[in-house]
Amino acid sequence: MNKIDDSNFKSPLGDLGAVKVGLVTEQPSLHTNLDQKPVGELLREMNAEDQKVALAVEKTIPQIEELVTKIVERMKRGGRLFYIGAGTSGRLGVLDASEIPPTFGMPAGLVIGLIAGGDVALRNPVENAEDDTEKAWQELQQFNVNKNDIVVGLAASGTTPYVVGALRNARANSILTASIACNPDSAIAQEADIRIEAIVGPEFVTGSTRLKSGTAQKLILNMISTTVMIQLGRVKGNKMVNMQLTNSKLIDRGTRMLMEELKLEYEQARSLLLIHGSVQKAIEVYLEG
Repeated sequence: MNKIDDSNFKSPLGDLGAVKVGLVTEQPSLHTNLDQKPVGELLREMNAEDQKVALAVEKTIPQIEELVTKIVERMKRGGRLFYIGAGTSGRLGVLDASEIPPTFGMPAGLVIGLIAGGDVALRNPVENAEDDTEKAWQELQQFNVNKNDIVVGLAASGTTPYVVGALRNARANSILTASIACNPDSAIAQEADIRIEAIVGPEFVTGSTRLKSGTAQKLILNMISTTVMIQLGRVKGNKMVNMQLTNSKLIDRGTRMLMEELKLEYEQARSLLLIHGSVQKAIEVYLEG
């Protein structure tokens, strides 16, 4: 195999873009000789590491609360939420955005996930896509991003140029920015109005941030989007009353919600649900009648 000559490589971010020895996400795993351990031991050790994630995320709740509050304020006046990321972080942002319409019945353009390299990068790595500091801002402008919107940058390392550039440009245009990283005082945090830093420690496989770092980011995204939707009235009690009825399981679930809420028989509740298209709408119309 030919050795890659990277002696002349220069990061698009200068020193901020280079991988630093001090990055927590790049520190050696606390577990050694993984290739010599039996399956059970590997699984138990991974599970022990994963248990650290929720505790790290717990420490970020004040920052998440601030972000959610400001997202809700902006969405009530027509704002949108943009997630920007590359690799695992980008995929998690796109995933969270894609689940908002079916889960809460909101329009697809309310929460938007952008990943370096575009949709191709959801399944396959796109060479050098994350190294362009201007690309994400160009993509955001295609959506006419404005001061009512929120741009959240995701990068486990906190150094991804694609994300740094998006936040820098957004902030320069008076758009609220937030960062989600797993290293303290990262490059993306320096460009963010709200910094969320879940310090989960070294990965089980050294540097593999799709593990604990990815899990932490997924938990935080769950908390952000779910809480925002609850605050916007898309949940009643503890139920998804605005979910899209895309399969028989969800139709059955919605039917049973109506049975419980309105004290109806199954067939009557199911008919009402299918006529009005959502549990919430069915309840409103029934009670009005």
